[in-house]
Amino acid sequence: MSTPKQNPVSWKYCGDQVKRWRTLAGVSREQLSQAAHYDIESVRSMEAGRRKPTLQLLQAADELCDAKGMLVGAHPYLTPENRPARSDAYFDVEKEAVAFYSYEALYIPGLMQTEDYARAILSRHMPPVDSATIEERVAFRLKRQERLVEPEVLFSFTIYEAALHTSISGREAMKEQLHRLLEFEGSRNIRIQILPAEQMLPSGLSGSLTILETINNEQYAYVETHLTNALHSDPQLVGKLSRRHAMIRSQALAPRESARFIRKTLEQL
Repeated sequence: MSTPKQNPVSWKYCGDQVKRWRTLAGVSREQLSQAAHYDIESVRSMEAGRRKPTLQLLQAADELCDAKGMLVGAHPYLTPENRPARSDAYFDVEKEAVAFYSYEALYIPGLMQTEDYARAILSRHMPPVDSATIEERVAFRLKRQERLVEPEVLFSFTIYEAALHTSISGREAMKEQLHRLLEFEGSRNIRIQILPAEQMLPSGLSGSLTILETINNEQYAYVETHLTNALHSDPQLVGKLSRRHAMIRSQALAPRESARFIRKTLEQL
């Protein structure tokens, strides 16, 4: 995985067009922020391309500037392309997501990983990378975990039993990792479910799958296999993958049962 790239050029172009239309129409940034129900700094960030211009902002700007759909028409082009994408495209969406549904078959999900577990995985990357790159990626993975403390963001992690036994980090590091999972027991916004081997569906062996939802009800699906990954935004495909994820999760243990399962695994280490 790589660290995030710069924001897409489409964000910057669209934000600049909003600013140009607003200026030509004599609309102040304050007026736009009030109409779009955003604070002024958020509007400034979207106009500068630091944040993705939202449909809500584009609709307000289109109406205020009498753009006749020219600004709203840009919205479909601001989503990631529906083709294989680098991990950094996924991270862009992850930062904006308000609901996160993850299924992982072989590893503990990145947002749940301890520093030692993450370093063990990232240091065994093939082809190999240098130590500086490893540390950069570990730091970035830990940084992403800061979103877990945001109570308004929902997280659901479904983990196949095999991931609890993939001790590439060593016995002690794996024990620490399982204790880490138990720290979220009883959390209001984080749900962890274990999928026992005897309840695995064949589709669950195809690789990891994550469904993301944004505050504007946009849905994305991210799939990852050997040396390749793809972020999908096509509604039909995302719908199919979302249903597949739901079927896999339906076979998993409830959170309390899952915690007991993790404790039992810990006793056997």
